[in-house]
Amino acid sequence: MSFKRTLSITLQVAAVLVVASLIVGQYLGQPVLLSYVETGSMQPVLSPGDGFIAIPAPIAGGIGVGDVVTFDAQEIEGGGLTTHRVVEETERGYVTRGDNNPFTDQDGGEPVVQEADIVAKALTVGGGVVVIPHLGTVAMGFQSALDSVQTWLAVTFGVRSLQGTQGLAYIFFGLSAVAYAVDWYLDRGSRETRERDRSRDDGTSVFAIVGVLALVLMATATAAMVVPGGSQEYGVVSAEFESENPTVIERGTSQQLEYVVPNAGLVPVYAYVTPQSPGVDVDPQRVAVGSRGEASTTVTLTAPDETGHYRLFVVEHRYLAVLPSGVIDELYEVHPWAPLVAINGLLGGGIVGIGLLLLRGEPARIRSRESRAKPPLYRRVLREIYR
Repeated sequence: MSFKRTLSITLQVAAVLVVASLIVGQYLGQPVLLSYVETGSMQPVLSPGDGFIAIPAPIAGGIGVGDVVTFDAQEIEGGGLTTHRVVEETERGYVTRGDNNPFTDQDGGEPVVQEADIVAKALTVGGGVVVIPHLGTVAMGFQSALDSVQTWLAVTFGVRSLQGTQGLAYIFFGLSAVAYAVDWYLDRGSRETRERDRSRDDGTSVFAIVGVLALVLMATATAAMVVPGGSQEYGVVSAEFESENPTVIERGTSQQLEYVVPNAGLVPVYAYVTPQSPGVDVDPQRVAVGSRGEASTTVTLTAPDETGHYRLFVVEHRYLAVLPSGVIDELYEVHPWAPLVAINGLLGGGIVGIGLLLLRGEPARIRSRESRAKPPLYRRVLREIYR
């Protein structure tokens, strides 16, 4: 393969991965290395549709005044991911404002932003945000088209699971399987009549097929672990009196609440529920949840001595129980993302190994240079229809 052809394919794959990461990030509510803005609140730094490199909060380091952060807003535009600048740091959290807005988000009714609300920090170089112009415009166009396709498929087949992130995984898996089946069917004649140069058969197509299947499996597994987790907020009122309301707590005292962890999937999971703010305790912090079952742990909330309204948080991380619990415990101690990487490596490596074992020697192989070049798939489909 020529250098020019290799470069072209590399750029195409990179473009697909960039758009896919943006779309998946929107579905998950967590930017996947790249994100974008939809409004003009951050002009002139970020115009509507501009993209930027989003460093995940757990590895971004400390947050300070002047940082541009993406956080899970409660009130802005009805709630959801918002990218604004930190303009002040207080004992209760961060005060934020869009560069193009005349007042802070908190003046407009948004609660003070907590550490648990921040999901990413924009990469800056030399004090300025690294901007990728119009990247979000492309992603929004693809996302709109995908939403329309998923809605049509869900309505047509009456299957709600075809929507959302999991639905995307099902669709991509189905398309990969269909493409392979069509390619195999249209190539049936040449398999019987054409000799292969096995000495120059590099199996590239096999790697491509199992690679796609592995990526789809890992995307599905990641969605199953990431989507149900995240931060849980408790709005606590520290009061001068006792109350029957479990979140209205006499100042200086504590209240226990049950935290339920459901599992709608077939694969058992381990869930880690840990405090994300002062005044919170969880016991036990790890629970095992069986297939289509649920488990619970106890969250203890302590009201501060000063009366007022406080936002307290716990964060939940969950992992498919495909590794021993002790291994997941050790990896979790290193970093909450470490078990995700290990589980995806196990699942992806497993599907690649099984796929290569099953497909080796099948018609997915690349033909030798002496063989006549095979026309594109869409041309062979048309030829099959009109012959």
